[in-house]
Amino acid sequence: MNFVKESINYWCDDVEQNKYLGQGIGVAVLDTGVNVHIDFDSRIVAFKDVLNNKSKIYDDNGHGTHVCGIIGGSGRVSGGIYGGIAPKCNLIVVKVLDEKGNGMVVNVLKGLKWVEENREKYNIRIVNVSVGTLPTAGNKEERMLLEAVDRLWDLGLIVIAAAGNYGPKEGTITTPGVSKKLITVGALEEREGRKKSYSGRGPTWECVCKPDVIAPGTFIISCNGNYMNAKQKPYTRKSGTSMSTPVISGAVALLLSKYPCLTNVEVKLKLLESCEDMGFSRNHQGRGMLNLEKFLQ
Repeated sequence: MNFVKESINYWCDDVEQNKYLGQGIGVAVLDTGVNVHIDFDSRIVAFKDVLNNKSKIYDDNGHGTHVCGIIGGSGRVSGGIYGGIAPKCNLIVVKVLDEKGNGMVVNVLKGLKWVEENREKYNIRIVNVSVGTLPTAGNKEERMLLEAVDRLWDLGLIVIAAAGNYGPKEGTITTPGVSKKLITVGALEEREGRKKSYSGRGPTWECVCKPDVIAPGTFIISCNGNYMNAKQKPYTRKSGTSMSTPVISGAVALLLSKYPCLTNVEVKLKLLESCEDMGFSRNHQGRGMLNLEKFLQ
């Protein structure tokens, strides 16, 4: 059974019968890049490197490859055991972070601008932003970042951002996750009887309850970026809201392959209505954890 399916435990007949697996849905991933992996088949349809302007796909960190695997890995190497949520979606990868996983707001802005300009060419419906920075009062670049993600949302894209890993204190949601419009994802921190408190908590500086939803994010197994190049194991394990965010992005890709005419506002409302209360505070879990079966009904 897929690692995320097992964690959520909400798989449904439509997905198991291969009816709706994200076919034709473009998911833009702003991250450290992506490396070649058998599980991606030929579904990396575009790559943009705003740091070094390289045309050949690469990931000198591994974070982006792991995120892409959660969204859309086929699980082919593992015989389907470690497949992603939407194994037939298309991946549009934008490298905005360096080999250490660090980045500058100006490069994220360039990446978002590229997505805006190429959204129709690659049928980009979803933008996964597993990056963030703690808000700083009066920071001009952060305001520009919020304006950029809000603009993508206003253009109809479904922007999904991580809550960040600066929790469990209040007020630790990262930018751009503090945006009122987009979908902010926290992590369900318990896994296999262990708990690691890190997921960002609201409220935001505007007193908005965040995150909107939580998803599994601890000890998630997905594609190893060094598998093909360094002959390492095909999968690796990572934790963080960077891992829970692509769970939601993949789920939205499934929904759009079933109901392609839904707007981003309709998707967000449907997502919030499909959550299961996990018993945490609103500024910890939002509406709760996604129930995928309800989400796809």
